[in-house]
Amino acid sequence: MRIARFVPTGGDPAFGIVELAADQGDHPDTVAVITGDPVAGPVQYTGARHDLADVRLLAPVIPRSKVVGVGRNYAEHAAELGNETPAEPLIFLKPNTSVIGQDEAVIKPAFTHDLHYEGELAVVIGRICKDVPPERAQEAIFGFTVANDVTARDLQSRDGQWTRAKGCDTFCPLGPWMVTHLSVAEAQNLAITTRLDGQVVQRGTTRQMVHPIPELISYTSSFMTLLPGDVILTGTPAGVGPMNPGQRVEVEIDGVGTLSNTVVES
Repeated sequence: MRIARFVPTGGDPAFGIVELAADQGDHPDTVAVITGDPVAGPVQYTGARHDLADVRLLAPVIPRSKVVGVGRNYAEHAAELGNETPAEPLIFLKPNTSVIGQDEAVIKPAFTHDLHYEGELAVVIGRICKDVPPERAQEAIFGFTVANDVTARDLQSRDGQWTRAKGCDTFCPLGPWMVTHLSVAEAQNLAITTRLDGQVVQRGTTRQMVHPIPELISYTSSFMTLLPGDVILTGTPAGVGPMNPGQRVEVEIDGVGTLSNTVVES
C-alpha cells in the first residue's frame, strides 16, 4: 500500500491511498481519500478520490519528535570522504523543521558553499518502542519512504558536529509517499539511484548497508524511545556531490518511489 499526504485543489491537507495506473489497468493514477492519520490509526475511506496529477503531494509524514540520521553506513561512501566505517552506527538528529515534500524547494543558505545530495531509504516508525531486539524490528516499522539527507559539507567539517550541516530548514526532503507492503528483508534489497539534472550520480543498493535496518532500529532504541512517525535515515551509497541553485535532484528507490526537489538560493 502507498500512503500519501496531499493537498487537493482548494482543499486542506489529507491522507490518501495512492492507486497507480500500473496496478489497475487503464485507469489514471489516483489517490483515494482517508480520514485520520494512518501512522496513528485507525483510518477509513471517505469515498472521495482525486487524480494524482491534480493534487500537490506533501511530505508523507511529519515526524512527531525527530529524524534520526545514520552516518557512514555504506563503506564506499565513508571511503570517498576519507573516513573509516564506524564499528557501531554513527547517529545524528535532524529537526522536524527540516522536512519538506515532493517538488518543494531545497533552500541553499548563504553561509554554505558546498551543498550536497545524499539519496537514502527512510524507515517510518509505527509504534512507541524502546530496546527493540533486532529480530523484532519489523514490529516497530510502519513503512518506508525516500529521503535526501541534504548536507552542507563545508559546515560538517568546520563545525566538528553536524547540527547546522544537516539540520537547516528544507534539508530533509521525504516522499513521494510511504509504502507499507515491504518486509524488512525486501527493504534490505532495493536499488537506490540519484540523478542530478537527469544524470545518474549515485547507484547503489540497500544490501550495501554496513549496519542493516534491524540493527539500526535496535541500536537507536537502546538509548532513545522511538515514537510513531519518527523517521530513521539509513545512510547513503557512494557518489555524493554538490548540488547548486537551479539544479534538480531525483532519488529513486525501486519499489518505493521517486523523490524530486529543486535547489534555490535563500
